[in-house]
Amino acid sequence: MQRIFLKAKLHRVTTTASEVDYEGSCEIDGVLLDAAGIGSFEQIQIYNINNGNRFTTYAIRGKDNSGVISVNGAAAHKADVGDLLIIAAYAQYDEKELKNYAPKLCYVDENNTLIRTDFKIA
Repeated sequence: MQRIFLKAKLHRVTTTASEVDYEGSCEIDGVLLDAAGIGSFEQIQIYNINNGNRFTTYAIRGKDNSGVISVNGAAAHKADVGDLLIIAAYAQYDEKELKNYAPKLCYVDENNTLIRTDFKIA
């Protein structure tokens, strides 16, 4: 049996851009994507801490160390510049994989610079 669990999250990133006239997706600093193990075009869930909006889109790679978190296309209506977001990716695991399972949790500062990673919630 396959079960869906959190694979990775970027916790409390700050929205740096919100562009309606864009094809879609969420542009994320490449260093953050690599730290979380989230791939370009991978499905992500975004939870807006400021307004409670929750939506699905996909990740696109932004410039490394840019701090960019740009919510684009129709999703731009759900996040304003300055909003705090949780970006989560999920994966399917079988019972054997769950024995060694731990999500990758990434924490940032106010500039979206990675400050630490963990495998459990503190």
